Amino acid sequence: MEWWLIYLLTGAIVGFFAGLLGIGGGLIIVPVLINLFSAQDFPADRIVHLALGTTMATIIFTSAASLRTHHLHGAVNWPIVRHITPGIFLGTFGGAALVSSMTGQLLSIIFVVFIFYAATQMLLQFRPNPLFQLPGKIGLLLAGSVIGALSSLVAIGGGLLSVPFLTLCNVKLQHAIGTAAAIGFPIALAGTMGYIATGWAQKEMLPEHSLGYVYLPALVWLVSASMLTAALGAKLTHSTKTIILRTIFVVLLYGLAIRMLFSLLQQ
Repeated sequence: MEWWLIYLLTGAIVGFFAGLLGIGGGLIIVPVLINLFSAQDFPADRIVHLALGTTMATIIFTSAASLRTHHLHGAVNWPIVRHITPGIFLGTFGGAALVSSMTGQLLSIIFVVFIFYAATQMLLQFRPNPLFQLPGKIGLLLAGSVIGALSSLVAIGGGLLSVPFLTLCNVKLQHAIGTAAAIGFPIALAGTMGYIATGWAQKEMLPEHSLGYVYLPALVWLVSASMLTAALGAKLTHSTKTIILRTIFVVLLYGLAIRMLFSLLQQ
């Protein structure tokens, strides 16, 4: 528990940017936890798994708060959520189950590639033009499965994938963002269940106070801080030049990705 202050600080920073920019914090939390877990001498071949599982568990709380806010503003398209959620559960749980059979190095490579993608998407503020109509129930089931599987592999709430998909399918941007926030909750819930279930078989080699691949001390402090600072970030959205802070966040993402890339090259 002597690491609580660093967990608390990380949660505060992540929560602030999540509230300010409307993004999830997984892209920051995962690389930070990888470094912290390494410093605590956790089993080397399970560190990335623990970082992903713990991060996914934090998203349960942040996505619930975000979902409530968007629902109150009438920005959630609930019929889409209802039809895409079964696919989300299938894909997310399946992706989390797949993670257990993958090496930490492979997971790190996937994560680094995704950080570069996410940072570039934010830098360019890319939003695809509407080209298609929203698919039917089967199409949403398949889309949810893909979004869920990819989200579980990199421990995100899915917004970076679901917002472009919904925008491409002619859903208004405001509703795409609100609906993506709602989709984030089943992604986080199913992903966390998957990481707990697959990590349970490895519990003998995991650190004390772990619930599968979820490290509970880190989870408690990260969530405690992020829930407080998310509200502050949300308030500052309307009184601060967010372009400056968005740029800082993108630079931070690139820095974390480059650092992880160098670490991978040195292995």
